Amino acid sequence: MLQDSLTINKLIVLYMLNRVSFPITIAQISDFILERDYMNFLTLQQVISELTEANMVSSKTVRNRTHLSITEEGRSTLNFFDNRVSDAIKEDVNNYFLEKEYSLRNEVSVLGNYYKSTLGEYEAHLTVKEKGVRLVDITMSVPTEEIAAAICDNWQKKNQEVYQFLVRQLF
Repeated sequence: MLQDSLTINKLIVLYMLNRVSFPITIAQISDFILERDYMNFLTLQQVISELTEANMVSSKTVRNRTHLSITEEGRSTLNFFDNRVSDAIKEDVNNYFLEKEYSLRNEVSVLGNYYKSTLGEYEAHLTVKEKGVRLVDITMSVPTEEIAAAICDNWQKKNQEVYQFLVRQLF
């Protein structure tokens, strides 16, 4: 029985990842799963770990956030076992994405990351992606890690304003 519920939990996560055309973060999945008591936090961590190890989910970490995407192997598995996910759960997932898709997409489409360059300064790398296409890609060299972190944080809050400014100035 425990193994069966673990399988259902994996299928729920795969269904969520298959439902969107962009990577979503573990935090975004957690918000949905934990809010509806489908599983607890530790079980969710185990599910994600096992799906990643089985190559059904790919993960990429960007500044303390892990982005997950379903792989072809995950899609095949989900297609084979899709009938094991109840219609009620599918409806919950679908309604969640109908309601929040724009904000979820915006959250993972706007990326700000920084790293120490070979010259000893820090580089803040800022991007905005839509459907896998980079709309904006900016790299700024700054003297300190604190400034680079602040730029990345502000990018999350002000990216639309910056993008609009660039368009007005350059077009």
